[in-house]
Amino acid sequence: DTLNLPCSLGIASNKLVAKIANDVGKASMKSGVSPKALTVVPPGEEASFLAPLPVAMLLGVGPKTEEKLAALRIETIGDLAAHDEIDLIKRFGKNGHDLSRRSKGIDQRPLVIERDAKSISKEVTYSKDTRDEEKLRKTIIYQADGIAKQLQRKHITAQTVKIKIRWPDFSMITRQKTLPHASDDLKLITEAALGLFETVWQPGKMVRLIGVGVSGLENPRLQMGLWDLDWKKEHRLQSTISKLRNKYGDDVLQRGLSDNS
Repeated sequence: DTLNLPCSLGIASNKLVAKIANDVGKASMKSGVSPKALTVVPPGEEASFLAPLPVAMLLGVGPKTEEKLAALRIETIGDLAAHDEIDLIKRFGKNGHDLSRRSKGIDQRPLVIERDAKSISKEVTYSKDTRDEEKLRKTIIYQADGIAKQLQRKHITAQTVKIKIRWPDFSMITRQKTLPHASDDLKLITEAALGLFETVWQPGKMVRLIGVGVSGLENPRLQMGLWDLDWKKEHRLQSTISKLRNKYGDDVLQRGLSDNS
């Protein structure tokens, strides 16, 4: 209400019914109008709420299953709930048991509110489109620095670096590069991001949004290269930087990248 943002919400005692409630709320809005519906299913009314709805709205009912159920004259979720569960199990195996329970509004799946991140990214939309190459490069360096800090805090590394650019017409381009090895190294991530930027940058063309991201996250693995005599030195440097930042703040120490940075 404060921001006047359109949205729809389904509220129920479990995930299955809440999802369907949300879908029902969306469908109730007039065509062409952004969804803005709140649908609440009180506890104990799950089965009666589901009963008149098309069986295709139920989790686990795809086109083939819907066709087989139609042959049994099962068209609504209520029809499915009234059908003999043993017969459903004979016809559909374990899925028959699941379908019977779901049709009655029973869903005991736990809520998962946190998941391991698959990627880390930072992006900025400029208040005014810019063609300033130096400004864009500095933004990339700043974003890469933030990503490296996150990786180091979480004690994880990334295998792939990518950049994203959106032009004023809202078209977008992305490029990515796989690193020689998974890393949390600021220099390596920044150089990869700037290199990708060089491949897509069109001098003079305005930019609306720019972003840097990493993916292929994994626990760090330290491996000494056969001819790499500086790996211990680099690891000690990264560790020292992380400790200082954790103790005194992110801005206590910045690592130089090149003469232009």
